[in-house]
Amino acid sequence: MPTSSETTAIVTGAAAGIGRAIAERLARDGHRVAVADKDLAGAEAVATTIEQNGGTASAVEVNVKDKGSILAMVDTVIGWYGQIDVLVSNAGIMDRAPFLEMSEDFWHHVLDTNLTSTFQCGQAVAKQMVAQGSGGRIVNTASNSGIFGGRGRAAYGASKAGIINLTQTMAIELAEHNILVNAVAPGPTLTQVQTSDVLPDSVKGRMPLGRFGRPEEIAAVASFLCSADCSFVTGHTYAADGGFTVSGMLEG
Repeated sequence: MPTSSETTAIVTGAAAGIGRAIAERLARDGHRVAVADKDLAGAEAVATTIEQNGGTASAVEVNVKDKGSILAMVDTVIGWYGQIDVLVSNAGIMDRAPFLEMSEDFWHHVLDTNLTSTFQCGQAVAKQMVAQGSGGRIVNTASNSGIFGGRGRAAYGASKAGIINLTQTMAIELAEHNILVNAVAPGPTLTQVQTSDVLPDSVKGRMPLGRFGRPEEIAAVASFLCSADCSFVTGHTYAADGGFTVSGMLEG
């Protein structure tokens, strides 16, 4: 894999939240960043901010539920920079619905947006990386909801559990091409302006660090997984969740 000053990274869902933080962090790390999102105006604003801060970035519109749009994104980025070395498949939604009331349309919408898009983006970019012959890094955004269950999250949790397994399988099959594939699994994270940054008691009671995460803290984990320093790590999911995933009883 080339050094960061020569690498191109695509980050999907990068117009806001965790995706924006990852795009900005990768630009600071020296990557040329394609800020990809269905919200082109939002992506352009992020790319402008990166450029104003001394980085290199361009905005590209993509609908990750549409394979044709994904392929067009890849072609556009190749046209700009000539290569793709890093992919962060971050685009996704966190819609909730009770299991007994969940419609089939709702199920497919969440699975297609989160899981199928991760497969299709990963496959399209991996094919380009294989053709380039210089390896690469792919990071998928999972969630601690993919590790354990939660009310209203049958579709969301299943999509994120699928991403974790997909990450493992991609890592096995792409290793021979020196493409390393890992995932980051955020816990409760302040991704937008909210009325309160105080954790609900139901969450705080099982989170050792006792606070929301910040998007830049998730981006820091993704930064390592996208870097040349991540040279002997593949197929793993890194929970950036304040200890939420590993905690049991905190009393006593």
